[in-house]
Amino acid sequence: MTPQELADRLARILADIISEHGRGSDRDAGGPDVTSADTAVERPKNREHGDWASNAAMKFAKRVGANPRELAQRIAERIEAVDGVARAEVAGPGFINITLDAASAGETARRVVEQGDAYGRGDSLVGQRINLEFVSANPTGPLHLGHTRWAALGDSISRVLRAAGADVVNEYYINDAGSQMNKFGRSVLAAALGEDAPEDAYPGEYIQQLGRRVREQLPELPELAAADRDRALDLAQEAAYQRQLAEIKDSLERFNVHFDVYFSERTLHAAEADGTSPIEAAIGRLREQGHVYEEDGAIWVRTTDFGDDKDRVFTRGNGVFTYFAADAAYYLSKKDRGFGEKIYLLGADHHGYIGRLTAIAGAAGDDVEADITVLIGQLVNLNGARLSKRAGNIVELDDLLEWLGSDALRYWLARYPADSPLSLDGEKLRSRTNDNPVFTVQYAHARTRAVDRNAAAAGVDRSAFDPSLLTHETETELLGRLQEYPGIVAGAAELREPHRIARYLEELAGAFHRWYDNCRVIPQGGAAVEDLHRTRLWLNDAVGQVIRNGLDLLGVSAPERL
Repeated sequence: MTPQELADRLARILADIISEHGRGSDRDAGGPDVTSADTAVERPKNREHGDWASNAAMKFAKRVGANPRELAQRIAERIEAVDGVARAEVAGPGFINITLDAASAGETARRVVEQGDAYGRGDSLVGQRINLEFVSANPTGPLHLGHTRWAALGDSISRVLRAAGADVVNEYYINDAGSQMNKFGRSVLAAALGEDAPEDAYPGEYIQQLGRRVREQLPELPELAAADRDRALDLAQEAAYQRQLAEIKDSLERFNVHFDVYFSERTLHAAEADGTSPIEAAIGRLREQGHVYEEDGAIWVRTTDFGDDKDRVFTRGNGVFTYFAADAAYYLSKKDRGFGEKIYLLGADHHGYIGRLTAIAGAAGDDVEADITVLIGQLVNLNGARLSKRAGNIVELDDLLEWLGSDALRYWLARYPADSPLSLDGEKLRSRTNDNPVFTVQYAHARTRAVDRNAAAAGVDRSAFDPSLLTHETETELLGRLQEYPGIVAGAAELREPHRIARYLEELAGAFHRWYDNCRVIPQGGAAVEDLHRTRLWLNDAVGQVIRNGLDLLGVSAPERL
């Protein structure tokens, strides 16, 4: 019996009791029906209190008109009669502690193995189409440590949302228009021509490398620059931009981060078939909503109507579009492409974007509570990391991958909430000890595979399964952890918090190592293979499956050997 099945049964029992009290259903009384969300169960901190605990009696006692302990006792008597429940006891002011029988709990191992990769996946977000934008670094240089955190976190959020049934599109917004791109172009052109760098040039050897590559790609550049500097600048900037963007994409793929869409800011400025750019069209659409006004020759959007701290300028008096104009047009593009919720994962210096993006959603007629989510990530530093030899003033993703590897980076960066500042120890990330949680979890998986190999050599297979034999206290703990996994995934998806997966995996790995130290899958001393050994092999394989499933949600590999 899973925690969800137990919660469902408690909800039905409670609904029956409410009806018997002469109050009819909750709906008849003007409230909602009793659902499994109202009767959710939790693992007791003290295992002597049973496998699962519920506080439903205390939540509903007033509505039923009964004493909490008395209501708890009535619920306990009925849940104890359910197949798979060994006993139910009332504790404290009205807690119900429930213990499953060994066979019922043990069935979890078979369910996990039979469902395989699907175990833990659910349908709580089925029907939701979500656009998730993250990283979105300017294509003017290599990705750095900050981008690395947003990449790991964003991709893991996407994976848990998909595991809950959502249709998710990972999107990278390419800031390829405006002053930063022009500065980038001037920097590369000077490097390509062997000129002194402009005063505001981007620093770093990577600019010199790009300059050399652009010169190789455009051998006619010096002559063209002498005749038409602007044309040479355009060509050099475009060539360098394409090379830098390709490098960014390559770095992300090697980091096991995949984007479905790379959306160019340029397209928001370009005229479409009707001669109007998406930015110009956005002005018209927001004007129709009644949120646009003109003042001092500029076009404004009345974003204060939606909680922003000030109204925002869309077009300045000189006719130049602001960054806000591009943000608005981009949001409307997501809306037009059929996305319900639009999630933005932004860096620590983007707190001001919360109000403006929320205001755009409101001005566009969206529900600001449901249709837009802005997650602000905090800064991260890594002790021992060296500044990039190419960029000079940053810690580059490519250097981090070479030093630490993708798995360690992905795991550690997804292990903490987005709003937690991070200070990581590079040597700990590289260590192969129990102080390194990613090693502990991966080692647990490798150990399950070693058990499989040794079991096969000893003639132990899964030809028999008797869950009633799984009675050791470490087996009870391990089965309980396996039962929790679907709820952990659902919670991580609902809250957009993949760190819950990592912390769960660490607890599961610890429970597995304790079980491994106490329970044998392979007979000792030439003893005969029994059904207990075969059944324990099912449990071993179930643990390996859940670890693989969980690590996959974090974009981390599950090695066969370590």
